[in-house]
Amino acid sequence: MSTAPDPLHALARTHLPPDLADRWIALLRPAAHLRKAEPADPVVGRLGGLPRLPEGVDWPVWEGHGPLPFVAVVDCAALPREALDVPLPADGRLAFFYYGDEDDDALVDTADPDTWAGARVLHLPPESATAPERPAPAGLTPFPEVPLTVRTGPSAPDFDSLALTAAFGEGELPDAFKRAVWSHQSGVAHQIGGHAQSVQTAVEIVVAHGALGGGDLSWEDPRIEKEAEGWVLLAQLDSDEDADVLWGDGGALYWLIRPDDLAAGRFEKAMFTWQCC
Repeated sequence: MSTAPDPLHALARTHLPPDLADRWIALLRPAAHLRKAEPADPVVGRLGGLPRLPEGVDWPVWEGHGPLPFVAVVDCAALPREALDVPLPADGRLAFFYYGDEDDDALVDTADPDTWAGARVLHLPPESATAPERPAPAGLTPFPEVPLTVRTGPSAPDFDSLALTAAFGEGELPDAFKRAVWSHQSGVAHQIGGHAQSVQTAVEIVVAHGALGGGDLSWEDPRIEKEAEGWVLLAQLDSDEDADVLWGDGGALYWLIRPDDLAAGRFEKAMFTWQCC
């Protein structure tokens, strides 16, 4: 595990007047950035492969569609919990599953509760680390396995996020600064905690809309912004060539949760959304 130098502070100091730089830097949040582990790196999780599910834990299934492909797992005890601002479990493992079957027209829609069973996060007990790998259900081909390591570093709010809009309004940040931040954040971006890197609309808004009922609920409903303030990013899992996963057109998967549900271990309360270009 390593702590990288912080280029986001440098970008702000380079492109913004001191007062704007201070205000923007104050919005940065710590994140556990996950990347492919090299041979000498400590491994904190992995993409793909087969999950180690203890006895009594069923492979998640979306009734009427089939078993959910296993996407990733992270070891909570190996993550930099003390450096983050979300109350992650002290131990156990978080396993992420998502249906995403291109041969099936069914899509997980945050605005449609009938589809929510197509994405799942399980908090597995510590002893699951030594459980045997669970064979994939018939018809499911596991993704290639990619070990993950972690570095702790700041994450920047989206330029259309509620936090940024509240701090700066519209149009106060110069385009050159925005381009510099976008360039810095380009590439594969898996992370735990911090600010999500939304591909489209801020994911907090999308999840808030779904949590309030979705469906015909107007996106202009004033309750959505208030509801969005109560959700934090649990995990972002990006498209990744090494794991042979492509979510739509270069998209990403997101699980968000309310902090009190996270602290209480109520992972069934997590909300899922996905976005692509």
